[in-house]
Amino acid sequence: MDTSTKEILWNQFGASIDMLINAISSCPDDYWTTNKRFYYIAFHSAIFLDYYSTIPPQNFSPLLAFTQTGPEERPKEAIDDLIPDKTYSKQELVAYLQQSRERSKQLIDALTDETLKERFKEGDEPGDMDYPILEILLYNMRHTQHHTAQLHLLLRQDLDQHTEWSFRAGD
Repeated sequence: MDTSTKEILWNQFGASIDMLINAISSCPDDYWTTNKRFYYIAFHSAIFLDYYSTIPPQNFSPLLAFTQTGPEERPKEAIDDLIPDKTYSKQELVAYLQQSRERSKQLIDALTDETLKERFKEGDEPGDMDYPILEILLYNMRHTQHHTAQLHLLLRQDLDQHTEWSFRAGD
């Protein structure tokens, strides 16, 4: 894969992560602790950014633990649509996102014509993802953008607050 294509891909993927970080960073502390919906969307976005940047996904081990106590009162690992038992601070979530951002950049920088043909295979269950690496990167970027837009909407509707647009990574 040529350098300019990787640079373009990173500029847009990195900008989507930057906008997620900006939404979380600009969230007032009291809103962060009282609005479970905002917190969950931010946490979900961070976990899945990390997950979809882990190739192969079977090696996924989130940097922030996600556990939820089930009805049996024993912790279980989960990254699905569940709110974790622990509420992380904005600073912890932003630090996690910055680590995932760096991992994503390294993944894009390492792309070659051969690795573009490799597949991101989640598992063997029906409905598990089995996509080429480039497609999972684009999927990851769209997922990040989708939830970032939700966070921005909540900030605008509830607090009449907005953050600046990131045109490219690092803006």
